[in-house]
Amino acid sequence: MTVRRRGDLTAEEIRERVQAAGLRVTAQRVAVVELLQEARSPLTHAEVVAALAPHGWDRATTYRNLTDMTAAELLQRTDVGDHVWRFELRRAPDVVGHAGMGHPHFVCGDCGEVVCLPLATVRVSGGIGLPKALSGGAVEVQIKGRCDRCR
Repeated sequence: MTVRRRGDLTAEEIRERVQAAGLRVTAQRVAVVELLQEARSPLTHAEVVAALAPHGWDRATTYRNLTDMTAAELLQRTDVGDHVWRFELRRAPDVVGHAGMGHPHFVCGDCGEVVCLPLATVRVSGGIGLPKALSGGAVEVQIKGRCDRCR
């Protein structure tokens, strides 16, 4: 039994969001959003495919859905430096455990684990000489180190 967290969407709310984004509502799109909603960190295409394998959906359709929902701004796509795209659900900034879009990630340099960090972890204050991208939200912040298991 899945425990619903604050900010989690019901299946009906997911269908409404997909439709409002201008996409056709399909069982796989709803399943992808439900999976990413439950995930504690961004998932790769391969991880999404493996998790949804019991439904029999093919890799190409899954990838198309991930890219379409990213373009529609339902999902966020991140590269943590290993040339593998990871996908996560865009959430409201006040949802516990997630900072919404544009939040920082911790990446373990040994095992590759990726963890979402609260936005407050990295604070950027306005100042002279800072790139305009910082005020526009076009910045991805990654903190790299060793996780507790690899220390």
